[in-house]
Amino acid sequence: MTLNQTIANVTNRIIDRSAPMRTAYLARMAEATAQGPARGHLSCSGQAHAYAGAGMDQTRLAEGSVGNLGIVTSYNDMLSAHQPFERYPELIRTAIRAAGGTAQVAGGVPAMCDGVTQGAPGMELSLFSRDVIAMAAGVALSHNTFDAAVFLGVCDKIVPGLVIAAQSFGHLPAVFLPAGPMASGLANDEKAKVRQQFAAGECDRDALMAAEMAAYHGPGTCTFYGTANTNQMLMEFMGLHLPGASFVPPNTDLRDALTVEGAKRALSLSALGNDYTPVCQILDEKAFVNGIVGLMATGGSTNLLIHLVAMARTGGIALDWQDFSDISTVVPLIARVYPNGLADVNHFHAAGGLGYAISTLLDAGLLHPDTQTVAGEGLAHYTQDPKLIDGQLVWQTGAGQSLNDKILRPASDPFQPTGGLSRLSGSLGTGVMKLSAVAPEHRIVEAPARVFENQESVKAAFKAGELTGDVVVVVRYQGPKSNGMPELHSLTPVLQVLQGRGQKVALVTDGRMSGASGKVPAAIHVCPEALDDGPIAQLRDGDLLRVDAVAGQLEILTPGVTERAIDPVDLTANAFGTGRDLFAMFRQTVGSADTGATVFGN
Repeated sequence: MTLNQTIANVTNRIIDRSAPMRTAYLARMAEATAQGPARGHLSCSGQAHAYAGAGMDQTRLAEGSVGNLGIVTSYNDMLSAHQPFERYPELIRTAIRAAGGTAQVAGGVPAMCDGVTQGAPGMELSLFSRDVIAMAAGVALSHNTFDAAVFLGVCDKIVPGLVIAAQSFGHLPAVFLPAGPMASGLANDEKAKVRQQFAAGECDRDALMAAEMAAYHGPGTCTFYGTANTNQMLMEFMGLHLPGASFVPPNTDLRDALTVEGAKRALSLSALGNDYTPVCQILDEKAFVNGIVGLMATGGSTNLLIHLVAMARTGGIALDWQDFSDISTVVPLIARVYPNGLADVNHFHAAGGLGYAISTLLDAGLLHPDTQTVAGEGLAHYTQDPKLIDGQLVWQTGAGQSLNDKILRPASDPFQPTGGLSRLSGSLGTGVMKLSAVAPEHRIVEAPARVFENQESVKAAFKAGELTGDVVVVVRYQGPKSNGMPELHSLTPVLQVLQGRGQKVALVTDGRMSGASGKVPAAIHVCPEALDDGPIAQLRDGDLLRVDAVAGQLEILTPGVTERAIDPVDLTANAFGTGRDLFAMFRQTVGSADTGATVFGN
């Protein structure tokens, strides 16, 4: 199939825009490749330090005759998605030893759970944790004793942070190893209904707790299609997972086989062999375009509009939100996974999953087929499904058709003709909206603003019965410079209650929403943010706003708003408590949301 012209044009635009940065990046990677791992050039004392804890592998390491695999892990048992990683290092060491090499845990990276910190001060560290993870992984690999690496990560900021680090060490081959989703529990729509009932005072906390525990009940990734599972999709579309690895359940024979094979594959791609394939060759402009196509086609998390920009910049690739918007106009929405439907990722996987999604998008000419991947050249590898047959891991041709067209459809017969995300712009600034779960009748809201400077004030106004009639709820001073750009997902039940009462309601914020943002239209990531004197800082209660996801408009309709002086605001409460004081430097140096909200390169 001929490549779609818009996809080709956007790709060429990115290549041209990125050329100076990309050329410089690839030159640095070529230099690092030429130098090679430095362990052979370390002093005897340095090498002894590096090998002292390696047990039976010490002799092999000291001889320097075999490949050494670095393991960067985000294991902790605070995150259900990351708890299965506890077993991975020993699995990997044993497998690599049997293959004639060695493997060492290079280091660990922090990994926080956004589900725990939603609506709490700790959420103000969440976005910044991505760059901390990248730096921690950089420290882990800085010993320069590895021929290849595997990265163990799943959740919201963890995978983007690890990708940033992998690109910084882009001369090394790398494979990303997931853990898989937890078994399906209480249906996501039932969980959401109980949350709304609690917000409206229709059930008590015991009922809410019972529902939450039934939904989040075991090891593995949360099963809705939020940022964590969007990350897993991206790693397949961009060629850093083994094909079909994303949604295999944890602690199963197939999952263990994929973990072992992924580790062996990473080392086989090192410069010691004939198939040298470093990360810098895989994550090129075409790979990032394929990732954006996957994001649009599956209705993925809005968080990736920030993360993909930051990830790409590390590899010398300049993405902007217009690229996302233009791709969205030609990529159909082919998946319905909660909150964009009733199914969870286990149902999606059973319906044909990422293998079928990639297959139908390739057939429609919407993906670059000729990308380099850890599975070999060509994205067609990712149309295959892994199977364990007589104890052997094999890949077989995937589903030739959707096995449930209520969840997954061909690109020729999609749920909607355009992608799941939209760029908005106008006199209020630039923002983005996740459209895939917003009903068409809710996509245009013209209503007076009610302005807040924190999410707790929104909840208090709701409880006091103040949010009546049509309303655009504005929550400002939530950008990266103000307080680290927390997710405002805890507002979702309140806003859905208002919408359920028949009110026209929208959210406008310079903060983020969760990857699970749903039925209420939310113009998020608004730039310039309030602390950068963006127009959002000049709004007052009653100003008429238009949030139009159809025409892509974010407009102030009341005259004279942008001529107002900006009232001073006290943000000292954001500076201390729950570790926030440790991140003052991040708030002072972070870039804007549309440039990736990163502290790197600003």
